[in-house]
Amino acid sequence: MPAIHTREPALILRAGAQARQHLLDHGLRAEDVDIVPGAAGGPKAVGLAGLDRAVFGDFLPRAPRRRTLIGASIGSWRFAAVAGARDGREAAHRLARLADLYTSQRFPKGVTPREVSRRCEKMLADLLADSDDRILTNPDYRLVVVVIRSRGVIRGDRPLGLGLGLAGVIGGNLVSRRALGAFMERGLAYTGEPELPLEALRDFTTHAIPLDVQNLRAVLLASAAIPMVLEGVRDIPGAPPGVYRDGGLLDYHLDLPYRSEGLVLYPHFTDRVIPGWFDKPLRWRNGDPGRLARTLLVAPSADYLARLPNGKLPDRSDFKRYLGDDPGRERTWRQAIDESRRLGDEFLELVETGKLADRLMPL
Repeated sequence: MPAIHTREPALILRAGAQARQHLLDHGLRAEDVDIVPGAAGGPKAVGLAGLDRAVFGDFLPRAPRRRTLIGASIGSWRFAAVAGARDGREAAHRLARLADLYTSQRFPKGVTPREVSRRCEKMLADLLADSDDRILTNPDYRLVVVVIRSRGVIRGDRPLGLGLGLAGVIGGNLVSRRALGAFMERGLAYTGEPELPLEALRDFTTHAIPLDVQNLRAVLLASAAIPMVLEGVRDIPGAPPGVYRDGGLLDYHLDLPYRSEGLVLYPHFTDRVIPGWFDKPLRWRNGDPGRLARTLLVAPSADYLARLPNGKLPDRSDFKRYLGDDPGRERTWRQAIDESRRLGDEFLELVETGKLADRLMPL
């Protein structure tokens, strides 16, 4: 008798304590989702494209309602693409467009932060087109963009000074995450009523920035401005004066105190919630279970990742790995985009069959 081969699950699902109970009682229903976080992660978003298209193109449009999309760096770009759409079909198209635009970026050896910023500004313009007003007035999706306001030694863009400043950030963060407050402040840019679905943020100085048509693109560019890679964005209209950078430096995976009446649905690159960018090598520093109690995290499984080209999602290291071979990198990334349909298909199947609760692991 021939062997029967089964493919391992493409997704891993982790739930906070309250989310787990809710899902056991009711399953995953679109009407229950009121918050969606989007982590920083650069090109990893390319490898999540199929899951994003399933969530925003099919699942959530089944029950339109007011939802908060809170994103840092590429997470904010993903959500700007969604909020600028008129319906689920257009949202899926715009997410595919983002993946294509990112994959097509080419950075020659020795490219300067100024030139990278210029190219990213062009990519953002191509992504948004004329959708700025829709992003700001979408009745179903409220966009919240996370940035940081630089303090002290990391305010400048000169490589030597900025590099020394970042060394201080790394050292201080190793001792205590609270040390980051000497180098950066959190900015949350959003429209509408002043209250967000978050408990009081007392960990770092936090600025509320009114998001409007005059500053939307500057805020989005700032949220992706990785130090030493892109230039910081200076003096964003409507924000306190200063230099603004990638929100993932402080809130890498958005370990925030969500105040949800339903569920926080988190399509994520990994099954771990890492508080800040500089916490990546610190395996003991993870998301707060209390903050994530109502969160369902959906991420690619280890088996799925192992089957991808290079055994991982696309990431920034690929620009060095394929230096001088942009067509090779693009082929690899497009393979990851194609394969990511499995993520979306499996997510929708779990919703339809009601088997999602059977796969839950603790978050």
